[in-house]
Parts: sequence; C-alpha cells; structure tokens
Amino acid sequence: MSTFMAKKETIERKWYVLDAAGKPLGKTAAAAATLLRGKHKAEFTPHVDCGDFVIIVNAEKAVLTGKKLEEKFYRHHSGYIGGLKEVNYKTLMKTHPDFAVKKAVKGMLPKNSLGSDELTRLKVYIGSEHKQQAQKPEPYEVL
Repeated sequence: MSTFMAKKETIERKWYVLDAAGKPLGKTAAAAATLLRGKHKAEFTPHVDCGDFVIIVNAEKAVLTGKKLEEKFYRHHSGYIGGLKEVNYKTLMKTHPDFAVKKAVKGMLPKNSLGSDELTRLKVYIGSEHKQQAQKPEPYEVL
C-alpha cells in the first residue's frame, strides 16, 4: 500500500472570500487558517504548502465575544529597555481591524517557514470591496 504525497508543483489553488461581518473573530480566523493550510482538501500533506488563497472582507465588523474588547491586549516590544507597548483590542479594532484579523490567523498557522508562506496568501480588507475580482473568488461560509 502506498501513501499519497502531494507535490508543490501539482497543487491547484482556488480563491475564497470570507465575510467577517457579525461573526466571531476566532471562528473566522480558524476557517481562514484551515483554507490557507489546505486541510479541507483530500490531498492534504502536512509538509507541503497545498492551501488556497483567502480574502477576508468586512474586518471591522468582526465580533469579539465576552469581555475581550476591554480585557484582551496586543503587546509588542520595541527592543529597548522599558519598550513594552500594549494596546487593548477595543482601540485596535477601531484603528487597525485588518491587523487584528491577520494576527489572529497568523496565530493559528505553523510557526515555521511553511506558515510564513501560507500567510502571504491571506488578503484582509476593511470594507466589503476587494481587489481580487479577476480571480473569481468563491464565497465560503463561516459557521
């Protein structure tokens, strides 16, 4: 019995559109990560980049459940002494909702070069319009 191994050259990539309006940020990010990895395909191979392209629209309308808007923080360090910066998600979702969505998806991808390559196929837009109409993306329903 032989095991099927996908090759990067033979992968056919499709385009999907996810609408984040009114849906939880985590569920939208999880669906996007699944599509980017290619886990929805029958020919999924863990060490091969076999995922699809994902477009997320209406990022500003994504919902954070519970008290996450007030209690959850995005933290990063400048590299200098005392350089810890933190922004709560209420402010982050008002100023840069596309960054918050991209950060959520990035956290659900592998922490290696494969995850970095998969993240380049993610496009996040604040409004309902996107620039990839020529690729004829299919709508994907987030549960």
